[in-house]
Amino acid sequence: MGVSSYQLDEKNRGFSYLGENTLDMRMDKTQELTAKIVVNQYTQTKLANILYEYGEERFAKQIAKNICKQREEHPIETTKQLVKIIEQSIPKAKQKEGHPAKRTFQAIRIEVNNEIEPLYQTIIDCIECLKQGGRLCVITFHSLEDRAVKNAYIEAKGKCTCPSDLPYCICGMKTLGEIITKKPIIATKEEIEENTRSKSAKLRIFEKR
Repeated sequence: MGVSSYQLDEKNRGFSYLGENTLDMRMDKTQELTAKIVVNQYTQTKLANILYEYGEERFAKQIAKNICKQREEHPIETTKQLVKIIEQSIPKAKQKEGHPAKRTFQAIRIEVNNEIEPLYQTIIDCIECLKQGGRLCVITFHSLEDRAVKNAYIEAKGKCTCPSDLPYCICGMKTLGEIITKKPIIATKEEIEENTRSKSAKLRIFEKR
């Protein structure tokens, strides 16, 4: 799951917080919603919620507040303008863990491209397409994606609702298979040294029965 790192590295698409480019962030250039619209038209509360939920940004409220304050004077149109606002919103002492704009840019990208909402049903659909004994292996790079995959696997496995004292199931529970990975498989130390972007990767496997 996720997006191509090479695509994100294309600065002229507005995904990167490095340099100065138009706030776009669309994977599909034909869609109307852009990062510029999100930044300049969303309410302060909605902005803060997006930054906190999708970016896990601790300073979401302050960043949203400063974005709204700045756009009252003039529209925020470039990545450089947005980065400057973010940097001013986060205490210097808290800016040591990577680039301060990383979480905000991630959150806005997820919102623009609706990356989380369809994921749950997509996983269910993929499992239903498998042949018996087939396995669905999904690698995610974000906690929200991982949660959606985990919940979809649990739904596909099914859960018996019968009282524990009954000798056999009578609730008619239906199952599509079994979860192979009790806990997600993560990258080894060697893998992370070879590819730093694998640090947040989590692999979950489901087998169709």
